[in-house]
Amino acid sequence: MAVKVKWLKRDLNRFKKLILAKREDSLEAIDRAKKNTDNILEGGSVNAIYSSHMADAGSDHQEREKAFYWLKREMDYLHYLERALDMIDDGSFGICKDCGEKIPETRLIEVPHTTTCYTCKTKIV
Repeated sequence: MAVKVKWLKRDLNRFKKLILAKREDSLEAIDRAKKNTDNILEGGSVNAIYSSHMADAGSDHQEREKAFYWLKREMDYLHYLERALDMIDDGSFGICKDCGEKIPETRLIEVPHTTTCYTCKTKIV
C-alpha cells in the first residue's frame, strides 16, 4: 500500500525524543527487574531447600515466575520501542499499515510502536 501522507520532520523528531525517553525508562526498569530476579533467585533457592511447608516453596516459585514475567514483558517493550525508532528512520512511523492514513498523535504518544490506527485495529473482519 502506498503511503498517502507523512508526518512532518519536526513531528517525527518530537516522537523520537518521546520514544528515546521511554526507551531510557525501559532500560532502567529492565535493570531493576534483573536485580529483583537475581535477588529472588538467590533468596528463593535457600528458602525452598529449608522450607518446612510446601506452600512456602510454592510462594517462592510464584515470586520467581512473576519476576521473570515482568523482565520478559519489559524486554519485549524495549524491542517494540527499538522497532518504532527504526520505523522513524525508514519513513513508516505513524502511518497505518492497513489504510495508509496518519495514526492520530494521541495514539502514537500512548503506543509509539503501533502500526495501525484505532479504527483499523478495532475493525471486525
